[in-house]
Amino acid sequence: MGHILHSTILVPYHGWRISHRTHHQNHGNVEKDESWVPMSEDLYNGLSSRTKFLRFKIPFPLFAYPVYLWHRSPGKTGSHFNPYSNLFAPQERKHIMTSTTCWIAMVVFLVYLSFVIGPSMTFKLYGVPYLIFVAWLDVVTYLHHHGYEQKLPWYRGKEWSYLRGGLTTIDRDYGIFNGIHHDIGTHVIHHLFPQIPHYHLVEATKAAKPVIGKYYREPKKSGPIPFHLIENLVSSMKQDHYVSNSGEIVFYQTDPNLFSPPKSA
Repeated sequence: MGHILHSTILVPYHGWRISHRTHHQNHGNVEKDESWVPMSEDLYNGLSSRTKFLRFKIPFPLFAYPVYLWHRSPGKTGSHFNPYSNLFAPQERKHIMTSTTCWIAMVVFLVYLSFVIGPSMTFKLYGVPYLIFVAWLDVVTYLHHHGYEQKLPWYRGKEWSYLRGGLTTIDRDYGIFNGIHHDIGTHVIHHLFPQIPHYHLVEATKAAKPVIGKYYREPKKSGPIPFHLIENLVSSMKQDHYVSNSGEIVFYQTDPNLFSPPKSA
């Protein structure tokens, strides 16, 4: 079932499953996290101006997911499609081969469909919904770990722990989309206790808040459509660019020249 559902949205099931497991096991860790992980200052400074622009200038980051599946994040090597990628253990390679084969089968089907009904109609029926899915996925996953009103810490070395990392995640209210998301907006509990099924996340969050206390950040209430998240997204993209090369507790820093026009000679 995982292969059928994920292949239809061009995601290699086992590749994503394993990398997402890595994300959960290392959430909040600058060096080991897997999802929207911060870049060190040296790594950031080594990027080309084009890469920085595409990484931080909306709307381009909203379509990063397919690129991430192929190349991972800046500073990391490997691919979700390559069974020999360092993302995977040797015993997992056969699973990656199966998922990549299913992904190829879906691509072949889309090519065949474009011959049957035409490329334009294929794009309208599949391409447009796919792009909407990718953009929404990138917004949701990014804002669960970025864009809070105050800067949140990221950790290295001995300062990192599973609990500390999990408490840096952010709950979000998605309005009418909460139910469609299976309440994934209750993201803190989802990270601290990933074994809790989605239909108990709201209940578990209510029970955990008194225990978590000041370390729980109440999400801003949304109207039917979560337009308030646009401000969080735009603000974070303008401010959260890199973290210090050293230190075991670090915060995002801002490149003030990122979007400045080049100075004339």
